[in-house]
Amino acid sequence: MAIERKRIKGSPQQQVKSNVNDPYKDIKKAIWAYFLLLIFEGALRKWFLPALATPLLIVRDPIAAWVVFQAYQKNLLTGNIYVRAINLIGVVGLITTMIFGHGNVIVALYGARTLFFHFPLMFVMGKVLTREDVLGLLKATLWIAIPMVVLTTLQFYSPQNAWVNRGVGGNEAGAGFSGAQGFFRPPGTFSFTNGNTMFFSLVASIIFYFWLVPENVNKWLLYGATFALLLSIPLSISRSLFFQTMVAVVFTLLAASRKPKFAGKIIGVAVGLVVVLLLLSQTEAFQIATGAFLQRFTVANEAEGGLEGVLIDRYLGGMVGALGRSGSFPLFGSGLGMGTNVGSQLLSGQVTFLLAEGEWGREVAELGPILGIILVIVRISMSLKVAYESYLKLAKGDVLPWLLLSFSLMLIAQGSWGQPTSLGFAVLMGGLSLASVNASAGEKKANYNEKPVRGYQNKYTSMRYKLSKNT
Repeated sequence: MAIERKRIKGSPQQQVKSNVNDPYKDIKKAIWAYFLLLIFEGALRKWFLPALATPLLIVRDPIAAWVVFQAYQKNLLTGNIYVRAINLIGVVGLITTMIFGHGNVIVALYGARTLFFHFPLMFVMGKVLTREDVLGLLKATLWIAIPMVVLTTLQFYSPQNAWVNRGVGGNEAGAGFSGAQGFFRPPGTFSFTNGNTMFFSLVASIIFYFWLVPENVNKWLLYGATFALLLSIPLSISRSLFFQTMVAVVFTLLAASRKPKFAGKIIGVAVGLVVVLLLLSQTEAFQIATGAFLQRFTVANEAEGGLEGVLIDRYLGGMVGALGRSGSFPLFGSGLGMGTNVGSQLLSGQVTFLLAEGEWGREVAELGPILGIILVIVRISMSLKVAYESYLKLAKGDVLPWLLLSFSLMLIAQGSWGQPTSLGFAVLMGGLSLASVNASAGEKKANYNEKPVRGYQNKYTSMRYKLSKNT
């Protein structure tokens, strides 16, 4: 009895608060670590720990594995049909890889890790993250965007042998990728330029959300991040970033059409952006970057058959072609991991596309037409589910899931899982989209077990319930 009194020492409210602890706080910390490593993993591999560039390639894998293990311990993934399907595909895929495929255990495990750890991580994020957690990650992204565009500017105007442009492992040949007019596409803190493109694509969807709901963010942070996005488009020399920003604009206009009160905000933002662009266009630095971007846009569009060809290639990504060629692949596939850069390096000694460049083509080639198409269907099904639920939230006035969907829709369905950075953004966006759908505006998910304090059930149970809902 003395022990019980000691345990509840203090006022009833203090005692209740001390017992209302987030059971998922460690998982949330791990998710933050996953997010930060996704952004800064390339910086470690290029500048700060170049000798560890190879092992750092999978630095997020142990985090994903630990989170998923904890989720199973807490029964967070029990009954999830998507996770069950993916796990079954992974198990069967490992067996067929060793019997009928390339037979390399390391390559097979490297390929299977996306199915066993990273894919389920999306659903764990959807279960444990509250609306406040999601907004915290989004605001952190905006804070990072401002120094990121400064770094991108330095990389754009610096020679490839400059320190800011060093490649993985400290390679002085540079990490930039071919651009236009003698300028290279800068990678930012990432190992390759696709990371910078996806980062600012995420920034675009976040910015448009906060312009519609500005009360949820510091206005100067929003101004700075918007300015960073405007600069990043020409500096990136990336058509993908431009197209993705346009997709975010379309989603924003659709969201605004559901609520007339957003119309004034949209007009104000549009006028402000035009003024900023006019001012920027008077600077020589912006003119140079814009000239390189426009030349890259024109030349690449002509090479790919015009704008229609670009859009089909970018947003269908060879999907139809992958399904059409499925009959030409071995029934049980060539083996998990063979279509990745790491797999090709281990199997052939060089980084090349051993199977297919497109994501769906890679999956079908690795797993075979049966398992590969099932995996594609699972991904499409999940993306459509998120899209449908995001639309339902939009109909109720919650625009956050809808704006995140502008970037996550294609990533979930056909974002590359073979490249670590692209995989990381696919997981991040899938998780944030699920969490934003599950945690509606003005609501918080029940993350806590409502167990009454021994001996005080009648007096304090209702107090604990109220406090836990507001924690």
